[in-house]
Amino acid sequence: MTEYERWLAYPLEDEDLAEELRAIAGKPAEISDRFYQNLAFGTGGLRGILGAGTNRMNIYTVRKATQGLANYLNKHGEKPSVAIAYDSRNKSELFAREAAGVLAANGVTAHVYPWLSPTPTLSYAVRRLKCDAGICVTASHNPAKYNGYKAYGADGCQVTAEMADDILNEINALDIFADVRHMDFETGKQNGLICMIDERVLDSFLDEVYSRRVLAEPCDGLKVVYTPLNGTGRVCVTRILRRIGVRDVVMVPEQEMPDGNFTTCPYPNPEIREALQKGLELSAQVQPDLLLATDPDCDRCGIAVRHGDGFRLMTGNEVGILLLDFIAGRRQAHGTLPEKPVLVTTIVSTDMVDPIAAHYGVECIRVLTGFKYIGDQIALLEEKGEENRFILGFEESYGYLSGGYVRDKDGVDASMLICEMAWYYKRQGKTLADAMKGLYRTYGYYQNALENFTFEGEDGMKQMAAIMEGLRRTAPKEIAGFRVVGHSDYQRSIRVQEGAEEPLSLPRSNVLEYRLENGGKVIVRPSGTEPKIKIYLSARADSRAESDALIARLRDAGTRLLRVEA
Repeated sequence: MTEYERWLAYPLEDEDLAEELRAIAGKPAEISDRFYQNLAFGTGGLRGILGAGTNRMNIYTVRKATQGLANYLNKHGEKPSVAIAYDSRNKSELFAREAAGVLAANGVTAHVYPWLSPTPTLSYAVRRLKCDAGICVTASHNPAKYNGYKAYGADGCQVTAEMADDILNEINALDIFADVRHMDFETGKQNGLICMIDERVLDSFLDEVYSRRVLAEPCDGLKVVYTPLNGTGRVCVTRILRRIGVRDVVMVPEQEMPDGNFTTCPYPNPEIREALQKGLELSAQVQPDLLLATDPDCDRCGIAVRHGDGFRLMTGNEVGILLLDFIAGRRQAHGTLPEKPVLVTTIVSTDMVDPIAAHYGVECIRVLTGFKYIGDQIALLEEKGEENRFILGFEESYGYLSGGYVRDKDGVDASMLICEMAWYYKRQGKTLADAMKGLYRTYGYYQNALENFTFEGEDGMKQMAAIMEGLRRTAPKEIAGFRVVGHSDYQRSIRVQEGAEEPLSLPRSNVLEYRLENGGKVIVRPSGTEPKIKIYLSARADSRAESDALIARLRDAGTRLLRVEA
């Protein structure tokens, strides 16, 4: 309440914030939710609901976080620089300019994209311009009420846990009003401390993406419906598709142009059907080979493909599997598959990668959830001069990358590869759904599902923590009627198998994994960017029906495991 009253009395520059503070006077719950904590800064940077208060995204929380970043950089080097990009969300451009103004006032050069830019172009700019850090103002695929910024290190990866902790310590030492230095954006440009990124950087990024194509011939007979979901993907994706010969691209008109309100897709996430509904309706009219969707910051890519009389949405795991088989198979046929090729994926992604990787002699490396960990593996290969061994990284959450030119998932690269793959199979009279069926027949029906349980507000965070602590204290002995034969606690870095403990080599993370006697798998993990607990379910069977039945049993068990209402 003291902090609320301080904000209420302060001469705020943003009238929207002042109006909001006046409107919640006398509403303790509303005040508490905005001020009970500071918006957390972690390896994903900042993310939160737009609005007034220390637990909201606004110019003051953005300035404070950026002051902490500037203090960190100035302590660790001379004349540091930072690349900045922003997406189509409400106030994204404002937050980017405010961040640049704080950096400039602290003697840190800010290189700012002058237009809406996909997240992977930010990762690329950090490396291309030899910056010490990067900021991408985005809340990725969250609903319109959110914004945030992803923070990057000099390697183009999202910041490490150690760097995030150091920046957080700097942030926590600051008063949000008194300790933040800030310069007007135009003044910073005149002083040479704010520089606009040249279009040649974007051209170079697209050249790098194009160099990762798999097919030598143009894909000049493919028809695509594309939606950028009112985000940043339109320019880059259409440019790269033209370069590989895809000329027949029909845009979803309601979702073509940037719109931070996302009026036709309240949850602009290509993982969910509702976000693709306009694209599916258009596809029913124009009958493309493929419906392609990128999320607002264009680092994720989702698809639907022609299947029977309609269109079938492909899961992130299925697209990852198809890409692995396509890239490894085509490169092997062309003689361009490197010796000891490497695939990097996450602990929550499908186990189906293992037999396919083994078939092509590809080493499969598993990492924690978060593409920064995939980026770390690329960096390790680069240190040994073996970066060409990396052929693909993917997450089940629709993130893909086939080269080391960036260290984050890339929806532009994914769009190109998926279209090449669709064209390759179309020439054989197949759809991507047909190709996936063939892989299931060969390797078994691996099915995966994701259950999300939302816990909003102050009480929600406490409830999430209590659930994880309860599971950690008393591990289930069975799930869905199947005996738990092994479990892993990534927070404690231990795996328990048949009563024996062994250490885990991955970094500590708040994740619990249960292996079942039938080969199934259940993973419980709080989201790092949303107020949710996620349960990842995996099953394998000899038929689709059997596999689907197992997943249905695991879904029911997941609700009971968390002791929440369905």
